[in-house]
Amino acid sequence: MLEELALIVLLVGLTAYAVLGGADFGAGFWDLVAGGPQRGARMRGFIHSAMGPVWEANHVWLIFVLVMAWTCFPNAFGPLMQTLYVPLFLAAVGIIFRGSAYALRGEAATISEARGLGALFALSSILTPFFFGCAIGAIASGQVPADGDPSRPFDAWTGPTSILIGVLAVATGAYNAAVFLAADARRAGLEDLAEAFRRRALAAAVVAGAIALGGLAVINSDAPELFDGLTSGLGLLAVLASALAGLATIALVARGSFEPARYTSAVAVGAIVAGWALAQRPDILPGELTLDDAAAGEPTLIFVLVGVVFALAIILPSLFVLFRMKLQGRLGEEAAPIAGTTTEEGGAR
Repeated sequence: MLEELALIVLLVGLTAYAVLGGADFGAGFWDLVAGGPQRGARMRGFIHSAMGPVWEANHVWLIFVLVMAWTCFPNAFGPLMQTLYVPLFLAAVGIIFRGSAYALRGEAATISEARGLGALFALSSILTPFFFGCAIGAIASGQVPADGDPSRPFDAWTGPTSILIGVLAVATGAYNAAVFLAADARRAGLEDLAEAFRRRALAAAVVAGAIALGGLAVINSDAPELFDGLTSGLGLLAVLASALAGLATIALVARGSFEPARYTSAVAVGAIVAGWALAQRPDILPGELTLDDAAAGEPTLIFVLVGVVFALAIILPSLFVLFRMKLQGRLGEEAAPIAGTTTEEGGAR
């Protein structure tokens, strides 16, 4: 019972990171494809200002997930780190490079500096969720043995399911980011940008949906046990719930109702995370390690869960105030072209 409760708490944290952190990474994707120095400067400036107040807060959930994993499920955390150290290391490097580029980009003195930092920011925003997705795909497809395997630095996470989930993580993040940015643009009274992100959200929804549907065939071939879990019982219900929430999000975005679309998109992601957990239940490492065997002792689980209650009592109100102020437009600056890029009039800033 305690180990299941700890797993639920961990999955909630993972969902929060997939939604908020994923949208954060997705904003970097739209930065990459915003257009040339003149046409894309205003959109990039808006993305930069929209992310500013919350981009560091989103990574709180990654820390939360890591702490829950290594304290509550040490017998699984060890093998995960031993087997998937390459993609997880690359994802961590991506976070560092991305944060550095974001912080320095607005201070660029020349166009070349701004372009270099912008390229680093955008590339890291794509590769980081891709590597995280590959790691999750390796777990879901049963590529992580119970005793770990450091002798497979690449094989474990480069299979079809891993690559599929890595690509899907990028597409889903881009989709959520477009929805969130459309809502932010409308709140700021920038209807042209809201419409631009609305179109991008609809296009990303089509791409993400196609990847997810086509990916079922890949999973069926590469990880049949995972496929069976996702297409039967509670796993199927979670998949259907995600699909319905995704369709509701598309309908809301199509009619310009961006605020409720934020929440339906979060439900869609959360249902997929739940479906993954339900599909491989009772294993935490499919075919290798059950949840009971992976969990720490009862005293540790009790101590951690009690600590989580106190921690969330501090963190959640703080995040609530932060996001409320952001949604009310009390944080951030008016959208403007990034320093060191070319403005719409063609002059360097």
